[in-house]
Amino acid sequence: MREFLEKAKKSSHIISTLQTSIKNHALLQMADALVQNTNFLIDENKKDLEVAKSLNLSSAMIDRLLLNEKRVEEMANAIRQIAGQTEPVGRVLDGWLTKDNLHIQKVSIPIGVIGIIYESRPNVTSDTAALCFKSGNVCVLKGGKEAENSNKAIASILQEVLIANSLPKEAISLLPDSSREGVAKLIVEDKFVDLIVPRGGEALIKFISKNSTIPVVKHDKGVCHTYVDKSADLKKAIKIVINAKCQRPSACNSLETLLVHEDIYKKFLKDLEPELKVYNVQIKACERAREVINAEQIYKQDFDVEYLDQILNIKIVNSLDEAIEHIVKHGSGHSEAILSEDYSAVNKFLDKVDAACVYANASTRFTDGGEFGLGAEVGISTNKLHSRGPMGINDLTTFKYKIYGEGQTRK
Repeated sequence: MREFLEKAKKSSHIISTLQTSIKNHALLQMADALVQNTNFLIDENKKDLEVAKSLNLSSAMIDRLLLNEKRVEEMANAIRQIAGQTEPVGRVLDGWLTKDNLHIQKVSIPIGVIGIIYESRPNVTSDTAALCFKSGNVCVLKGGKEAENSNKAIASILQEVLIANSLPKEAISLLPDSSREGVAKLIVEDKFVDLIVPRGGEALIKFISKNSTIPVVKHDKGVCHTYVDKSADLKKAIKIVINAKCQRPSACNSLETLLVHEDIYKKFLKDLEPELKVYNVQIKACERAREVINAEQIYKQDFDVEYLDQILNIKIVNSLDEAIEHIVKHGSGHSEAILSEDYSAVNKFLDKVDAACVYANASTRFTDGGEFGLGAEVGISTNKLHSRGPMGINDLTTFKYKIYGEGQTRK
């Protein structure tokens, strides 16, 4: 492990100062190489899918794992978009002249070596590798065991491009020991690794946050809520709720708990129920909601679960304040939404709900770097420092001060 990380650290001195043209050229080659190796990637992915099915993983988890021609092309396009983004390194963030005539510039620089720990989706391997490379960082990637063959295949293709361009292959590496013990070793190597980005299950996040000696930017679970206010346009609200829950339930920005104002819940739920049935959504609801629709009884602990599946909690609330109180208690700080035609209610919700992304009259499924116009992302940060929400290319930089003098000495 130590020797592996030493090589990664050494390669960061090369990657951090690469010219934009060199980085973009290599990224475009990476995108083309993925497409050219589509059959190889799909064949390796099939091995992971077979194991996943033998372990009886949920359909949602298998969907997250799947690679096909369309998804490989999407991976390639994401890399092309990253290549087309404005250079994140060397930006002058601020500048001023001091009383001693020192010219100070605050300039963006790469973070260094970034350890990224994630689960399931193989496209995370190519997305994060490309983002780190473009921002002048070296990445040490640890994907889930369920995607082991897929991740190795993707990484090998990207490394071949690095080698072809006389760049160190260690700039994009998979952690050699992918066990829990390997992760435990990685997160205390603060001499060689500058940042850890964990994204995945609650247990993983807690373990890393508790044990890491390296700064951590958490990409925690998404227990996302949508509150349907008494003034909501109900037809619009049904469309938004169905999209937030059903469009891709395996995503961390999908809806898990629906809160409905008591003044409109009977009509709204009667209209919503048949739409949810189309997608075979399993409903867990409070007692009042169960008087109107067919649903299982909900228990207190259900409100803290990230299902990532076609399962929906429903709770009737007496007021906007009660909805906010529920979100404060059970939300994970990811994405929360209010559906309302009342301007004051909307602004109260947006101001009082503390989450990375807060929505008015839109689906939480938009919490995504690409949808925000930021391009590909490392993930959705639920941290408050130093990055929050979709963690894009500029969030993979820090800064330093450049001070230009003419012989000044301090008195």
